[in-house]
Amino acid sequence: MNWVVLMLAGLVEVAWSQSIKPTHNFTRPLPTLICLVLMAAAVWLLSRAMNGLPVGTAYAVFTGIGAVGAITLGIVVHDDPVSVGRMVALALIVGGIVMARVTA
Repeated sequence: MNWVVLMLAGLVEVAWSQSIKPTHNFTRPLPTLICLVLMAAAVWLLSRAMNGLPVGTAYAVFTGIGAVGAITLGIVVHDDPVSVGRMVALALIVGGIVMARVTA
């Protein structure tokens, strides 16, 4: 169950990362509130997952999911550039997440 909570935490972190830009440097109240709620939810879920997982593993997987999600959404939604180097980087991050799960 801790792994499920950790995956959910990672997905909420992806949503949080995407909610930062619409705040316009935290000058827009509603987007800022949404951003802060997502941030708190992501960290709370991460803390719950850490009850049964090693801290380092949980945090590495959490940030890995966030990075992969943010880059992927950037490419799909915001037309961020796609390159061989970025795809290799994503593959390495995903490989690290898988390795952390398998060896934990």
